[in-house]
Amino acid sequence: MTEQRTDFADLVRQRRAELGISVRKLAEQSVDPDTGTQAKFGWISKVERGESTDAPSAAILRALSAGLATPLRVLQEAAAAQYLDMESFIWSQDRTTRVLAAHIEEMTDEERQQLADIAETFARRRTQGSGSGG
Repeated sequence: MTEQRTDFADLVRQRRAELGISVRKLAEQSVDPDTGTQAKFGWISKVERGESTDAPSAAILRALSAGLATPLRVLQEAAAAQYLDMESFIWSQDRTTRVLAAHIEEMTDEERQQLADIAETFARRRTQGSGSGG
């Protein structure tokens, strides 16, 4: 039997602890700005305890992004890892650029580092280009 991944649960639990807020407070703060959907206390609590839950919807992820003051992509990546067993993103350091690669788990550390370097180079050039006013 394969061990259950906890990427998303760990992220939610750790970020909430960093913010120093209760699960109830997180639920109150977690409202999707687009739809008004709220992440419910019971669901968040189950996620943090590692109990089986349905994968979060896009609205719930946006709500948690607001409640946890965490970029949406970070939550999407963790949810994809936990609920879909997907580990295929390499991010630039500033998390503005990502590389999606098939079979990333089969790559060597050197190959993964090459992809990370590409993401970094792209992010730097993009930032320099937007900052030059032209």
